[in-house]
Amino acid sequence: MKRAPTADILWLFILSRIALILVTYFAYTLLNGPRPPQYIAPPVSLLAAATSWKRWDAIHYVEIAQFGYRSPFDSAFFPLFPLLISICAHIVGNHGYFLFGVLISNLALLGSLFTLYQLASEALGEQMSRRTLLYLCIFPTAFFFFTAYNESLFLLLVTGCFLALRRRRWWLAGFLGMLAALTRSPGILLTLPYLWEVWTTRSSLGLLPERGEWRSFILRILPIVLIPLGTGLYCLYCWHLFHSPFSFAAVQYRWAHRTVWPWEGIWKALVELFWLQPAGSLFSVHLVLDLSATLGFIVLAVLGWRRLRFSYTLWIAALLLLYLIEPSINQPDSLISNQRFVLEMFPGFMTLAALACERPRLHQAITLIFPPLQATLSIIFIMGFWMV
Repeated sequence: MKRAPTADILWLFILSRIALILVTYFAYTLLNGPRPPQYIAPPVSLLAAATSWKRWDAIHYVEIAQFGYRSPFDSAFFPLFPLLISICAHIVGNHGYFLFGVLISNLALLGSLFTLYQLASEALGEQMSRRTLLYLCIFPTAFFFFTAYNESLFLLLVTGCFLALRRRRWWLAGFLGMLAALTRSPGILLTLPYLWEVWTTRSSLGLLPERGEWRSFILRILPIVLIPLGTGLYCLYCWHLFHSPFSFAAVQYRWAHRTVWPWEGIWKALVELFWLQPAGSLFSVHLVLDLSATLGFIVLAVLGWRRLRFSYTLWIAALLLLYLIEPSINQPDSLISNQRFVLEMFPGFMTLAALACERPRLHQAITLIFPPLQATLSIIFIMGFWMV
């Protein structure tokens, strides 16, 4: 295992957190200024500034951690992240649920940087692995790693599962895959790269292992059952609570999700953007972000096919296909949340790093565009406006 540059990773993590803290402070201070007719500006409350990150899905995770699953709609939010929040809060007397959510999210990001560095350095080398971490931290929607969302925990478990697969520690990979499946619904897709990595360990070039290899092959593939077991355990829990094992899927109509052909969501977004809203609107901004993220990572998946292991391509392709066949087709933004979901597609950041190392101007463009865009989207989020 390559030794990670611990100090450099810690500095990247710390500086990126400080940047978001400064954005929070100045945005909260300046945008909560005096308003007519009183023109009175209340003193800045650091606690209120911190809890300005408690928006949208973060509210759901914190309330589930505090009160449990109270309605079938809550089941859309998978249980491991709120469970960890609840455990931490119970230790200190049922206090600080949101702050523990933020702490878990940031610590999970830190762990993800170390696991992702190992994967990227083995695949691409030292310079590109550092670029991979940098681009992940400054990506426009990477501010979701800062608040009580489950993205960073999921990324940690996914990259940990891939690292275990690369080390051929099959039971650890299966266990981490199970935890990933308990964190987000796409976690079950880890069965695909697991199968590929096991298949590549066979000694012969045939489709199946040789006769004397079957016992060891079965021992290698057996832990894969842990991954769907994670989803199965949550199905049992949903059946116990709501008498519907797939309630987490059934409630997706609340977000207008339905199954369509993979290109329909993209086509709907293009029609909405250029035909129905040619003069622009709030939804147009989200459409541009979601469409750019979707198309950009499709391109990165294609370009990364020959640069990365096929298991990495399987992962990003499976995620893209999942999000493309289940768009919010009846919403103005049919690709809603894709700008956040691409954070899970870590091979895309590896490919982007490889491309930018070959093209210095691309690196310059990324470092000039990503940070201010992340700051802008962060301000929109903490001020309570809709941000995926």
